[in-house]
Amino acid sequence: MIHKIRTIDAHAAGEPLRLVIDGLPSPEGRTMLEKRAWAMKRLDHLRRSIMLEPRGHTDMYGALLTEPVTKGSQAGLLFMHNEGWSTMCGHGIIAVTTIALQRELIWTKTPDTPATVTVRYDTPAGPVTARARLTHLADAIRVESVAFRNVPSFVFEPSVMVPVGGRKIPVDIAFGGAFYAIVDAEAAGVPIDAAHLPELRRLGMTIAREVERLRRVVHPSDGGLEGIYGTIFTAPALIPDAHLRNVTIFADAEVDRSPCGTGTAAVMAVLNDMGLLLDDVPFVHESIVGTTFTGRVVERVYVGERAAIVPEIEGSAWITGEHTFFVDGDDPLKAGFRL
Repeated sequence: MIHKIRTIDAHAAGEPLRLVIDGLPSPEGRTMLEKRAWAMKRLDHLRRSIMLEPRGHTDMYGALLTEPVTKGSQAGLLFMHNEGWSTMCGHGIIAVTTIALQRELIWTKTPDTPATVTVRYDTPAGPVTARARLTHLADAIRVESVAFRNVPSFVFEPSVMVPVGGRKIPVDIAFGGAFYAIVDAEAAGVPIDAAHLPELRRLGMTIAREVERLRRVVHPSDGGLEGIYGTIFTAPALIPDAHLRNVTIFADAEVDRSPCGTGTAAVMAVLNDMGLLLDDVPFVHESIVGTTFTGRVVERVYVGERAAIVPEIEGSAWITGEHTFFVDGDDPLKAGFRL
């Protein structure tokens, strides 16, 4: 038996996004966390097939549109990577919105199409609203940028001293749609550049697992959101107008080429707790490849007893291709592999 899966691929600030448009069944569940659990149980073999080699690679990222679960949402979104299924993805929101609008997957253009279009998604981390800025190109449209209003983001615990390589370094634990361990790259003793990616991958995973050993990290409002998703290394920016440079190591040592949407929200939460984030000044976050996302605070709220911000993150994406993948049941490597 041959299983056929169709996708549209894009990148947001350099980070890939493979959107499945046909070939996977619609996940079941009353909530997005239930849909995620359903996908983890029943679709994981197909996730591996399209994320890993030979159809993907160790740093591939994917998404699947589902039926919405709340009133007012146009679609649900599940995200996948080399290890499993994540709870939220900022670059994914930007890329999926670009694909969905330009290819009219969940929206149809009209002669009087406005300059901005709003799409509301249900994600496992909560509802996320995206606002796309459009330009018209003859009979087509181009999504110039997407700004999404993220879930409330907050510091779970600041300055946790984590043992790494015979010494201890301070780590901030923060939530931006997933939980991150945020580390100053200089304190960790590793530069943020391509030459040091093997070390960044190794150290990022070590820090994430050490934090989980030291702390039980669970969202105060939803016990289904738990554990450290990745480690964010931060450093001074290299390009003009950016405030910080970063690289995020997440899932199973996967490297985010973009500034990381949910990671940017988590870093903003840390800066806010330090009194360094101003409401009227956009925060520009630089990636390891020199691309940027821009964040701003749109609201201040509380998550339980923790002060939180509601950040809006903006970036751009480009469609890179369309694919029809064949997963042959007789193929000994049908489930993919990693080197």
